[in-house]
Amino acid sequence: MKPAHSSHLPLWIALISTLTMVIVVRETAVVLCQLAGIEKAANIVGLVAMFVILMIWRLLKGLPNWLTQASNTLLVDSGFAFLPVSAGAGLLLFALGDELLGVMVTMIVSTLIPMWGLALLANRWLNQDANANSGTTNQQKEQP
Repeated sequence: MKPAHSSHLPLWIALISTLTMVIVVRETAVVLCQLAGIEKAANIVGLVAMFVILMIWRLLKGLPNWLTQASNTLLVDSGFAFLPVSAGAGLLLFALGDELLGVMVTMIVSTLIPMWGLALLANRWLNQDANANSGTTNQQKEQP
């Protein structure tokens, strides 16, 4: 794997270039999926294609700093992309009628149990790391 090469582009050019790349890959995936007769798979095909393109680019040449900078800037604000999906899901939930309570309990339990397990694992990992660091510090203090 090659390190990222440095190219100094202004942020606005980097953002436009990154968005253009994403749009071109996605629209190409839409056209290819329409030709193949699987229009509904266009988003996942575009996602996989972008992943493959970026991995090959990274392995052959190294990702430029402008791409990383633009991606980080776009990802900070990507929460706005989920608002329409969340609103639509909320509207659909209330259309469930009698099944709403069961679906909500399932969603809450299936979210809370993995989060609880992850919190336990993180707590163990952090405690082991803290114990290892404090043992090293104590050993260093004891040495003359």
